[in-house]
Amino acid sequence: MGRARRARKIASTAAYGGGGLAAASAALGAVSYGVIKGEALLARRLVGTPFDSSPDDNGTYGAGPGEPIEILVIGDSSAAGMGAHRPSETVGAIVAGGVSALMGRSVHLTNTAVVGAESSDLQRQLAEGLESVTPDVVVIMIGANDVTHRVDRATAVRHLELTVRRIRALGSEVVVGTCPDLGTIEPLAQPLRLLARRWSRDLAAAQTIAVVEAGGRTVSLGDLLGKEFAASPKTMFSEDRFHPSAAGYARAAAALLPSVCAALGVWGHDTADRPPEARRGEGVGPVAVAAGQAVKDAGSEVSPTEVGGQARGPRGRWAVLLRRRHDPVPEARDPQADAPDEATTSGKTAAEVGESVGEVGNAS
Repeated sequence: MGRARRARKIASTAAYGGGGLAAASAALGAVSYGVIKGEALLARRLVGTPFDSSPDDNGTYGAGPGEPIEILVIGDSSAAGMGAHRPSETVGAIVAGGVSALMGRSVHLTNTAVVGAESSDLQRQLAEGLESVTPDVVVIMIGANDVTHRVDRATAVRHLELTVRRIRALGSEVVVGTCPDLGTIEPLAQPLRLLARRWSRDLAAAQTIAVVEAGGRTVSLGDLLGKEFAASPKTMFSEDRFHPSAAGYARAAAALLPSVCAALGVWGHDTADRPPEARRGEGVGPVAVAAGQAVKDAGSEVSPTEVGGQARGPRGRWAVLLRRRHDPVPEARDPQADAPDEATTSGKTAAEVGESVGEVGNAS
């Protein structure tokens, strides 16, 4: 079964409130559970000491006339910025600084992301953010903990979809950075690395289908940092060898920024919603196909579109896949510059093998 079909099945199951481990079971093949278990234990020892917290990046970035643009960030440790030392190094801060620079207006950032969060935590984080702000755009980064904590993927996708629908009902835009490719994590060895890659990529594709169906847009984070991590792990990884460093977060923010700007209608280099260019591998097609392609090409954006005035075709929702150029990211102004830095085989089931991935994920 191809990734597009698996993703469609997961998303379809999510829409009806069910779940299952069939895809995970199929992924096991002839791999020995004992080998996977041993690799997980070894990886867990190699992962460094987790950080106590993430920097507080809430505040106002930039300056200019008019009311500030309101950006709300929700999600897991990647959204919270765990591994960064300064507020200005988080994805939210970098995106806020970039939007401010392009619009000539101040941007107010509210971040309610929680380290270790799963998709089931998103609605609580959204409610917390809505207590103080009505966002123009919500940025979500989620999925890694759903994989490492062995959450049923259809259930995780359903929580994400409900959150996106609630945001769109408010009239706010939403940009989702989908589950990163956990196969890029340095301490993981084969065959655990292969399984982590497959599970996380399948989840990312299913997330894309659900988010686009709900009216949002996604950016594939995938193996965005894979080559850089392999070449310079000490630069792209933080001290715990599990979370990105400031340089890693800057790379992720550079991929998200053009899509956030497009969602806000901000004029800029390649931020306008434009027709896809076939020479760049872009195009319009069924959302499941676009989701499968996006997983293979980190940084790709998938958003809803229409064909001949119709939102749906014979194979589901129409979607457009764009590969936006990655402009240099304007340096964010630290709103707390004066504050101190903060720093199933062999008789085993899929769930049991999932425990192996979970043991590594418990470091996050």
